[in-house]
Amino acid sequence: MGKNLMNDTDISCVNIGVVGAGSWGTAIAHLLASKGFSPALWAYEKELCLQIEENHENPLYLPGIKLAPGISVSNDLEDVVSGKSIVVMVVPSHLMREVGGRAVKHLSGDTILVSASKGIENNTHLTMSGVLAEVTGDSNMDRIAVLSGPSFAREVASNLPAVVAVAAKLQDVALYLQKVFAAPLFRVYTNNDPIGVEIGGAVKNVIAIASGICDGLGLGLSARAAMITRGLAEMRRMGMALGADPHTFAGLAGVGDLILTCTGSLSRNYTVGKRLGEGEKIDDILSGMRMVAEGVKTAKSVFNLSNKVGAEMPICHEVYRILYEGMNPRDAVFRLMTRALKQEIDEEVTDHHNS
Repeated sequence: MGKNLMNDTDISCVNIGVVGAGSWGTAIAHLLASKGFSPALWAYEKELCLQIEENHENPLYLPGIKLAPGISVSNDLEDVVSGKSIVVMVVPSHLMREVGGRAVKHLSGDTILVSASKGIENNTHLTMSGVLAEVTGDSNMDRIAVLSGPSFAREVASNLPAVVAVAAKLQDVALYLQKVFAAPLFRVYTNNDPIGVEIGGAVKNVIAIASGICDGLGLGLSARAAMITRGLAEMRRMGMALGADPHTFAGLAGVGDLILTCTGSLSRNYTVGKRLGEGEKIDDILSGMRMVAEGVKTAKSVFNLSNKVGAEMPICHEVYRILYEGMNPRDAVFRLMTRALKQEIDEEVTDHHNS
């Protein structure tokens, strides 16, 4: 980093840009404005900029919630990110490379990039911080951090308590961001395992689709609990194959976010799965949705990446087949239930614990 962030004890003058005015980006801007910051929020839709300016409300993505007055909103990406100490990227994962590539041209050398998007890019199989590292040329990822954890945007914007993790390779960066984001009703823990935090945030969306399918099929609470638990094992397998700390998946960005997304009615991915279980077709479901269900695209990335790194992920593979190969959900459940019988705890986890 160009400076020691820990020497800067006064965060009141921090300039922050938030790129993406969906529900989560708007909630983050609202949180920061409520703390006394004056975040600049980038919205793709010009009409949405006008609506937020005039009514202090995001009618498309957070209707009915009055936003803190300190937010400035713009359709001009350069205006939102230029001269900022921190830029929070909250665009859908499939747009991160394009929007991030445009934003990076206007960043200063000391700008910290925070990814608050959850997904794995289809073609490269990179997490969002990996995409940002490529477009910025920051191969060490010293200026890139990740914000993740169980936090529905509407609840955070409604000032309900939430607890998340901020992960960065440099402890100074994580501690600095912890101070910036933490609020009385928004508790932030630091984490030094960005890849584990991101794999948790991405894979949980695929498992949430599976959980929704369970409920849509009426399989009962026991089946849903099993799906979540075995989904956690799959999440951990992929993370460990990519060098993550297995302990991360017992934390907020792992089991915490997984429980929320697999059981909460506000979860878009769970809702997609539930409708699939009830017999709807994926194209019909997606055509009526304004907000992105990240698990749909991530299922393809997880399927291909897990095959590449040799991570056994049968639930995620069945979700992929339902979404992209037309597999009947009941047949997918039968395939999962009749797989070869196995030991519950992976040897890799036992070996890591013993070492």
